[in-house]
Amino acid sequence: MHRSKLHKAQSALYDRNTRYEFAQAVELLKSMPHVKFDETVDLALKLGIDPRKSDQNVRGAVALPYGTGKTVRVCVVADGAQAEDAKAAGADIVGYDDIVAKIKDGWLDFDILIATGEAMKLVRPLGRQLGPRGLMPNPKTGTVTEQVGNAVKEAKAGRAEFRADRGACVHVPIGKLSFSTEALCGNYDVVIDALMKAKPASAKGAYILSCTVSSTMSPGVKVVVKDTARQK
Repeated sequence: MHRSKLHKAQSALYDRNTRYEFAQAVELLKSMPHVKFDETVDLALKLGIDPRKSDQNVRGAVALPYGTGKTVRVCVVADGAQAEDAKAAGADIVGYDDIVAKIKDGWLDFDILIATGEAMKLVRPLGRQLGPRGLMPNPKTGTVTEQVGNAVKEAKAGRAEFRADRGACVHVPIGKLSFSTEALCGNYDVVIDALMKAKPASAKGAYILSCTVSSTMSPGVKVVVKDTARQK
């Protein structure tokens, strides 16, 4: 496989077979040569679950204490007092039937869609538009809620959603490369804690099998598994 000069220069700074403590791995990422934009820092984890079993789905969301470093456009489908709460909390778009009609016509100019339980009767039929982009509201991620004001504030402050794919892998953005090591470590800790709490009761054996951290344009640095798989 062809490797770019950047990739080769980055890979020369660490041992790809060594597992590092998370803070050390972040420092390695920061020491690498990078492109000019502020890259996103991502976690990639392999879980010891069987995603083919319905009782071993791993999905959730968690508010990041240091945010994501990304401006998030929040759309809310609600009416009455809940719509007013969403507006007061800083939602970018708030509506009801009008928003649903726009989405049905192809409008998707937002990053997170929040809906009340009552509004979901209008939103559910939009699966074809919302599903492929991962925008369908879900109680497990806190986007179907009666507390829309709180949900908007969390989304605006920065939160991470995670979901195991068919290969039992989870990819989670935890901030920007410009963040301090302390901030990235703080975000990392809450993501790992949330993943541990989401462990299916039916999953046996080791849960977090491996973990790597990378930036948008860097190779992955392996993280010590025992450091991530802290049981509560």
